Amino acid sequence: MLDKIKAESLLFIDIETVSGNHSFEALSPKLQELWEKKSNYFRKDNESAADVYQRAGIYAEFGKIVCISTGMILHKNGNRKFVAKSFFGDDEKKLLADFSEMLNRFCEKPNRNLCGHNSKEFDFPYIARRILINGLKLPEVLDVAGKKPWEVQFVDTMELWKFGDYKHYTSLALLCEVFNIPTPKDDIDGSMVGEVYWKERDLERIAIYCEKDILATAQLFLRYQGQKLISAENFERILL
Repeated sequence: MLDKIKAESLLFIDIETVSGNHSFEALSPKLQELWEKKSNYFRKDNESAADVYQRAGIYAEFGKIVCISTGMILHKNGNRKFVAKSFFGDDEKKLLADFSEMLNRFCEKPNRNLCGHNSKEFDFPYIARRILINGLKLPEVLDVAGKKPWEVQFVDTMELWKFGDYKHYTSLALLCEVFNIPTPKDDIDGSMVGEVYWKERDLERIAIYCEKDILATAQLFLRYQGQKLISAENFERILL
């Protein structure tokens, strides 16, 4: 199966999400009530709904997307390169509209697929839900309702690692380590994105972090296929 998927036909995707508001108190009374009910399932006895509001970014109903990084493996001048482009900003609707336009163009060509790590469980559903919440048209590739499994254009590097084991979760960081995929030391991790966004408003920093994840995912896919990794000097950013 893996040999039938061309790495160059994949669009690697990763998203960064934050809570929909800077604090629990900024929510409407109704959303406060609904978050109280939602968070009741996971918060500790000594924690309030406000205490765990930083986790709201995990849920598409209470969070928002601040960055979508995309990347492709291309051949340029005889070398294989990884080209990344990120969509990020405070205006989620514009971010999603621009991303959707690019996604529709990408999928015009046959045999194209989207690829991420744990993306079937998180990234792709989250993007689809936020597109609908923002009143935008869902790109066909994300409209999977009623499609047969082989018609869904999603490739998930975590699912590929399961080999049928439904319970097994393996982080991208762990797989990069065991496959000897070099990853740069990050100044932030996923748990810090909300703070970097709401306190520092440093979207560029978040985008750079997100792009490292899509490059790592692409490298992991190449390892699955027994191919050589892309060298650091062959990573290229396209700035909006």
